[in-house]
Amino acid sequence: MEFLSHPSLSLDLRTITTPRFSLIPSKFALPTSPSLPFDPYQTSNRRLSSKWRVSFCCSRHMEEATTSKSEMGSRVWLKSMGKGFVGFAAAAAALFSVYCDSPALAESLTVAFPVSRAPEVNRVQRTLVEAWGLIRETFVDPTFNHQDWDLKLQQTMVEMFPLNSADAAYTKISAMLSTLGDPFTRIISPKDYQSFRIESDGNLQGVGLFISVEPNTGHLVVLSSVEDSPAARAGIQDGDELVEINGERLDGIDSEAAAMKLRGRAGTTVTLKVQSGTNSRNESPLREVKLSREKIMFSPISSAIINHITPDGHVTKTGYVKLREFSQTAAPDMENAIHQMEDQGVHSYILDLRNNPGGLVRAGLEVAEIWLDGDETLVNAIDREGNMQPINMVNGHAITHDPLAVLVNEGSASASEILAGALHDNGRAILVGRKTFGKGRIQTVTELNDGSALFVTVAKYLSPALHDIDKVGITPDVQCTADMLTSSKESILKSKNSSSSTLEADSCILVAEHELEVQESKGTAS
Repeated sequence: MEFLSHPSLSLDLRTITTPRFSLIPSKFALPTSPSLPFDPYQTSNRRLSSKWRVSFCCSRHMEEATTSKSEMGSRVWLKSMGKGFVGFAAAAAALFSVYCDSPALAESLTVAFPVSRAPEVNRVQRTLVEAWGLIRETFVDPTFNHQDWDLKLQQTMVEMFPLNSADAAYTKISAMLSTLGDPFTRIISPKDYQSFRIESDGNLQGVGLFISVEPNTGHLVVLSSVEDSPAARAGIQDGDELVEINGERLDGIDSEAAAMKLRGRAGTTVTLKVQSGTNSRNESPLREVKLSREKIMFSPISSAIINHITPDGHVTKTGYVKLREFSQTAAPDMENAIHQMEDQGVHSYILDLRNNPGGLVRAGLEVAEIWLDGDETLVNAIDREGNMQPINMVNGHAITHDPLAVLVNEGSASASEILAGALHDNGRAILVGRKTFGKGRIQTVTELNDGSALFVTVAKYLSPALHDIDKVGITPDVQCTADMLTSSKESILKSKNSSSSTLEADSCILVAEHELEVQESKGTAS
């Protein structure tokens, strides 16, 4: 198969075996069937801890299965072949040779492509080949959304040839990936990937805000601020709306793009226009806030104890744990929080996963261990051939067996849904709230040779009870809305114990507390 009109670059493609790998905590178990490319979605560039093991059939070395320099399960060379090919006398000619260190090489295919003379575009052409190869060998849909994936490479390479900038070339890669029909398979720039790694590690340089798009209005609102951060000291509160950043309106901008604008080197400043969340957009005046960025060290966990006095005068304690995202520190931070509350005599727990978009799937599995015993199935993964494999704990020991309620809503996605499904289907927790987002797909994240990163959907998953989550979500046992009760937000924030008062005014938390009381009265603690 040749593009005779563009004979400047010859790409010799050989069918290679899929570089299968497994990345399973040693305390979790898989059956002995072929290993599954199970992602711990959103990994970071850290060497594997001793409790994880990785195996590959092809000789490629990666850390965390996704984070070292990509070699496509192969190697890519670029060799000069001279100039003067028909139709492109001025174009540099080159040869890409792609192969895997595996004896299972099959049919050979040669295609010709034009190579850009612009060095920055030429580098992205190499990145295109890397990304294309990883998709070809690991993408969950082996039909590539019912299209010819080899032809897609040819078309994209030809479209890149006349471009003059790397940004335009990356746009072509993104357009190629969009044809797969999977919004979670994407490429991000080297700069964005560095920010992504920082966030997954649990520290960044910025102003200390957690933000999200409000689904009904599309406005960017503050979920919370990191304690003693520049944003917190400036009085920015939960529910406030961000209207401008450095003079730029935020209409139509998603939360990640806005977060990138808020981040920056410590010592630099950023100017925000904020609208109070206590009034309608038309009534509340804008206020301008100038913040100096700092190095933010934050935990994805916040916790509190809710005290109640029973009719007979006894004090009961409910431990409340909010998990904002599944970063590197999620499991150890939660473990510490639970131990502290156990020492204070907590009788039951509420785990709040509302508006938690996910993160490291392995962190979700580790958090599940804190609450479960034995050899329970945590999730069932399905690979591109349709093989289903359960991921099980191995001799797990829960920290506490007190009754547990888990709060979820439409913002609970990915690892949040894995955790909620694991706790619910194993009879450990009751789910309270609204139906979850419905992201039942697993991604790997591979750093490419130019420092960009490719996210690839490599598997789907079902809950332990084999419930499909993707595009369906998880329906909680008890529905509730997040409306505040009779106390206004202003009066809550002015109270001496604003954190406790805010929790007690959250209707979903009240519903969860009622369900926990029912469990305790029935003696049904798991």
